[in-house]
Amino acid sequence: MKVLYAASEAMPFMASGGLGDVAGSLPQALRKRLIGCRVVMPLYDNITQELKDSMKFITHISVPVAWRRQYCGIFEARAGGVIYYLLDNQYYFKRDTIYGQYDDAERFAFFSRAILEIIPHIGFKPDVIHCNDWQTALTPVYYSTMYATAPGYENIKTVFTIHNIQYQGVYGKELLGDVLGISENDYHLLEYDGCVNFMKGGIECADKVTTVSPSYANEILDPWYSHGLDTILNQRRFKLSGILNGIDVINYNPETDKSLWKNYSADDSEGKKENKAELQALMQLPVREDVPVISMVTRLVSHKGLDLVKAVADELLSSEDVQFIVLGSGDWQYESFFKELAARHPDKMGLWLGFVPDLAHKIYAGSDMFLMPSKSEPCGLSQMVALRYGTIPIVRETGGLRDSIQDSGNGEGNGFTFANYNAHDMLFTIRRALKGYKNKQGWSILVDRALNCDYSWGRSANEYIKLYKGLLK
Repeated sequence: MKVLYAASEAMPFMASGGLGDVAGSLPQALRKRLIGCRVVMPLYDNITQELKDSMKFITHISVPVAWRRQYCGIFEARAGGVIYYLLDNQYYFKRDTIYGQYDDAERFAFFSRAILEIIPHIGFKPDVIHCNDWQTALTPVYYSTMYATAPGYENIKTVFTIHNIQYQGVYGKELLGDVLGISENDYHLLEYDGCVNFMKGGIECADKVTTVSPSYANEILDPWYSHGLDTILNQRRFKLSGILNGIDVINYNPETDKSLWKNYSADDSEGKKENKAELQALMQLPVREDVPVISMVTRLVSHKGLDLVKAVADELLSSEDVQFIVLGSGDWQYESFFKELAARHPDKMGLWLGFVPDLAHKIYAGSDMFLMPSKSEPCGLSQMVALRYGTIPIVRETGGLRDSIQDSGNGEGNGFTFANYNAHDMLFTIRRALKGYKNKQGWSILVDRALNCDYSWGRSANEYIKLYKGLLK
């Protein structure tokens, strides 16, 4: 079986979020299971020169973009045993950022079409093209309307994965002919709520639609979570399913992680204490083994549940013997709040605005608890990474958080959970965790259970293989 995995970002070349991690990890897991999986992504200008030097030029072609044709250079690289195709067009991809440009619709229409145009030139005809998020959502549309009966393109199936339904690629209808090059007979595939919606087109035309957790697949059928797409998703729910993401257990491995002050493992977790002490010192907090450290590594945006944190953080820090560490950046209102909180509680609050991967690893290892009170969370990787480092998640039961974290109240779970999006429900759950921390024997059992949780890509890859095989029957 041959799979062409299409994404707008992929590790190790470029990543701005969870999609880059997934596109770098899942193809490796598929390859290990003897699936011929290759990745295609844009060749961004700000990919490091070292990685660019490892690429091999294959050929160049011209790609239709409505009434005009654009240059597309095809480069090949290898990473983690996977072949990557990086598509070059400096007009579209020589930018300071990978998203947020004025012509994103045209840039990713070009990329979506180029994914199909390169197939005769790479010696790899896929059985399945697996597309991800709105940036590649036009590929199933182009395939079904222009390529399905063309010589060399027969019998290709398409899968479209929604990583976050909030970002849909919504534009004005004037794009249909002049930028997207869609026939008037096919306008209905992309038109939605008076606009052009790339994600809607992917949902309409793909053979299967997946999301990154089973719970999220159910949630996005509800208007509360769907950002307006619940109507079309309910009409197409027969093709919708959810597969929980995994994490890169090589990059996130406390036994070998070079970012840690001291490595440790499920068999010998003593090193976690040293990481905690060093983290406390780094964040200029009192170095105390007996005080629990709660951390957040997050984008500082509302859907991460930060309104709940704002509502009760002062109450928590004033009433409990606890330390709180936050790493992240985002909206001004949340950055300002955490600055003021740290100023009010200098002995209990450690703050680092920005994102430093090395520090993130240190926080995962040095914390006792990891807080994720998300309003919505399609999958979430941080809670699984926290478990990998023996740090106990405190999460709201939504999306992938519900699917990966079970409450330990019955003595069998791997974290602490609450259901309602309510600040005092969250505070009550944090206090349950703090009470559990005081039971040293019970807490040690919980940490061991966390360290032995398996959220590697193996399980998820097997689910995707079943999905692919079901399409090819």
